[in-house]
Parts: sequence; structure tokens; C-alpha cells
Amino acid sequence: MPRIAVEDNSRMSLRIRREEKSLLLRAVALKHTDLTDFVIHHALRAARAVIEQADHVQLSERDSLRVLELLENPPAPNAKLLAAARALPKRR
Repeated sequence: MPRIAVEDNSRMSLRIRREEKSLLLRAVALKHTDLTDFVIHHALRAARAVIEQADHVQLSERDSLRVLELLENPPAPNAKLLAAARALPKRR
């Protein structure tokens, strides 16, 4: 039966194959740390890298030049943009 995720505590459990745990324990011994610190350190580093990659858009050179061109020479506003601007609340 599946367990319900508990998010109100600081514990996390996971299942791991014996060979994978042995590999982690060998790395832990080489780093002179404990398994929890080792896993948290490396999992957080991986999580930050994933988030960093997701938060940044990488444009090709062509697309970068197009964005710069549009910033320097913006197109005239179309009817939808003008209507949206008119619908905004007035600034004081």
C-alpha cells in the first residue's frame, strides 16, 4: 500500500539498491563525512543546477540579435496592445 507523503517534518525516506548504497558508502568514507550529509550536499547541488537551468533561457545568436533589434526598434503597438493599455487602472 502506498504511503502518504508527509511534508510537515524534516525526514525523507527512499529505497535504494544494495549496490548503489555500497557505492554511496564508499564515497562517504573517502570524503570523511556521513551518509546524510553526503546525500543532502550532492542532492542540493543537483537541485540548484536543475533550477538554475530552468530559470534561464538560452537564446541562439540569431534570437539574441532579434531581441536586441526589437528593444532598439520596437514595433508600433497593435490594436490589442492599445486596448490592454487603456484597460489598465490609471496611475496617480
